[in-house]
Amino acid sequence: MKVYCIGLNHETAPVEVREQFAVTAPQQGEVSKEIAQLEGVEEAVVLSTCNRMEVYLVVENVEQADDFVKHHLAGQKVSRELDQHFYTKEDTHAVCHLCNVVSGINSMVIGETEIFGQVKEAYRQAHAKEATGGILNKLFQKSFSVGKKVRNQTQIQIGQTSVGSVAVDLAEKIFGHLKNSQVMVVGAGEMSRTTAQSLRSRGAKSIIVANRSHERAVDLANELKGEAVKFDEFDKVLAKVDVVVSSTGAPHTVILPEHVEAVRKKRKYRPIFFIDIAVPRDIDPKVGEIEEVYLYDLDSLQQLAEEGKSKRQEQVDYCIEIIETEVEKILL
Repeated sequence: MKVYCIGLNHETAPVEVREQFAVTAPQQGEVSKEIAQLEGVEEAVVLSTCNRMEVYLVVENVEQADDFVKHHLAGQKVSRELDQHFYTKEDTHAVCHLCNVVSGINSMVIGETEIFGQVKEAYRQAHAKEATGGILNKLFQKSFSVGKKVRNQTQIQIGQTSVGSVAVDLAEKIFGHLKNSQVMVVGAGEMSRTTAQSLRSRGAKSIIVANRSHERAVDLANELKGEAVKFDEFDKVLAKVDVVVSSTGAPHTVILPEHVEAVRKKRKYRPIFFIDIAVPRDIDPKVGEIEEVYLYDLDSLQQLAEEGKSKRQEQVDYCIEIIETEVEKILL
């Protein structure tokens, strides 16, 4: 049996490719179960985040599993054009890769903190659906220990370590400052929360939360000392906000050009900044073509993230040394 990883991420595939294979967070366990039931697959964990889509497997035949899993994810045979965006890892390389991911050194923002919780949740779901067995259970549990050790023994988290914080940096570059700005958050997940917290810490005057589950919107709004609105009323709020952060997990775009066009005159054509940190994307790219709109998706944020990498890059080699030592122990 082999440990095998099939994936694509922000380095190998643009967002328009990643969103074709994205699995919504609540469905990771169910899809893991479906893949674990494919011929030749013994165990499976699906990890789908804004920057990556990976499947960790225990398989008998690597080539067969590769074809079956990609076909399952796409709903059809994957074209050669799309297939070139995938990477694969086997055995020791797959184990090292998982530890790199959990430790945050394979992220768009090196040292980011969100990925640790995202991997734990993906594994929890797969385990709950009985998609894992002895091999992946041991591998993932050990990887969490490695991730904690890397973060405790290095300075990999120096500086901005989340996509949300990088997005806020970009907003400040565009507006000069965020003092007295009004922010709307569409979606009430972890990414929305951390980004909104960063905006609040930089001086945002008010936070408005819209979410399909109004109860969750109210909870997040209370946490942020803001207000909640019903999801079908978010377009009305566009008339008064300066920044919109969207991360809903919807399978399609939810903010369209007509939503913005309808309030432009009421806004007196003031600039508005959209941060789309969802995969699939929440905001129609055509929104960015409107004159006073600044629209950035995850790929747009990558360039800013690159600027901060140098501050933590010197720590990466130290992190890799720790990981390689720990992986040897895992494989004993």
